[in-house]
Amino acid sequence: MKRRTLLGAALTGAVMTPALASGTARAADPGPSVTRTGTTTLDTQAIFFVSYDGLVNNNSFQKNGLLTYKGYQYAVWYTADRNAVVGRRVLGSGTWSTVQVGHTLKTSDSHNVISMGVSTVDGRLHLNMDSHSDGFTYVKSVAGLMDNPSALSWTAARFGAPRSTLDGLALTSQFTYPQFVSTPDGRLQLSYRVAISGNGRNALAEYDGSTWTDLGEWSSATGTYTSEHGSSTARNMYLHGIDYDRNGRLHSFFTWREQNGAVMCSSGGITNHDTGYVYSDDRGRTWRNNAGTVVGTTGGSDKVAVTDAGLVIDALNPDHSLMNQESQFTDSAGLPHAIISYVPGRFGQCTTNYVADRTANGRAFHVRKTSTGTWQKTEIPVVLGSSQRTKLVLDKYDNAYAIFPFGRIAGASKASGHTDWTILFDGSGLNAFGEVVIDETRIARDNVLSFMYQEKSSGTTPSALHVVDFALPA
Repeated sequence: MKRRTLLGAALTGAVMTPALASGTARAADPGPSVTRTGTTTLDTQAIFFVSYDGLVNNNSFQKNGLLTYKGYQYAVWYTADRNAVVGRRVLGSGTWSTVQVGHTLKTSDSHNVISMGVSTVDGRLHLNMDSHSDGFTYVKSVAGLMDNPSALSWTAARFGAPRSTLDGLALTSQFTYPQFVSTPDGRLQLSYRVAISGNGRNALAEYDGSTWTDLGEWSSATGTYTSEHGSSTARNMYLHGIDYDRNGRLHSFFTWREQNGAVMCSSGGITNHDTGYVYSDDRGRTWRNNAGTVVGTTGGSDKVAVTDAGLVIDALNPDHSLMNQESQFTDSAGLPHAIISYVPGRFGQCTTNYVADRTANGRAFHVRKTSTGTWQKTEIPVVLGSSQRTKLVLDKYDNAYAIFPFGRIAGASKASGHTDWTILFDGSGLNAFGEVVIDETRIARDNVLSFMYQEKSSGTTPSALHVVDFALPA
């Protein structure tokens, strides 16, 4: 493995101070705006329990808990009696049709989310659910269900029986964070973590319309990371996402979490450090750093490791309660954008209570690659007021939107170089608990920002689960 370095003084400088915008928006292009067009209710009594500061129906790392395909929107959740449900509606309709898929939530752990994916090669809907460092449950629909929804009834008979494998492919007994991504050639990939927090590896499986294949692991848990406080020899890479752009490049931002708490200034913090970035031009078979150097091969002996050069695009030590698994998106030119959040140094150089310090002083930052190849970082002037994650989307004009906990929305224009962040919607009337689940696929399809949220409750009292829609600039 190569010696761990940053990207160089010039690039580091670009990260820490706003840069010029990448290109100039046409004068006619509008800036960011949201117009609330409606809210629908998925379930008046969805399961509610707080675990790891989150909800099992609204953990923002779900990919996808809400998605749009060929004029229909789909949602997944657990009911008050712990049944896994998938719902669909015609876009614009206020009525959802629901199906129970034959699985009940096994433990009250907010990691046990349901994620959906569509294999466009055969028109199937795939679900992966209920996994936190153990086995998973997998369900898929009949072929063609997604291609001709108006002609096919929405019934349990359209789905196969729940399985503990991907059609016989077992993968691992320590499985977490299923994320489906459709490839440009119609296949479906499943990203997941093998093993446990602080000592795990990222891996990929792929479905070609008939068979699942284990492509293998691509990140490493080994190598030595040393901070000013101490060292760690095991870790895991937490992905902010895994997404293909319109040109077929696969992008992923990430943070590292160390196993050994000796790297922190206080045991009350969290061992997450640095924001990194890799990409793949061969459907996730090999991974390259920002400079284009291959740093890992999926299923090979050389995997992406903390000791590799050129991975870090924003350096941060483990003393600032950096969030893992935040958010990413790509713009119309295929350039990657991300949201990261932590407690800035102006509030001190040592967080001692992860939740309290993030809630009081945490801030989100928009990080993006410009057309010149530099990285621009802009603080979003919104107090988090939460320990939880913020989501990111871009509209057809490449204006950026940050969807904060409680459903608050801020926006920044492409014309400003994404530096004019301002609140567009303050979350009024939602009574949202915290994180929201974004329909990433709907933005491009009908110019609507749609997200799922659950109302606040207490203890284990069920609460209403909704989808709210906002029209974006026409």
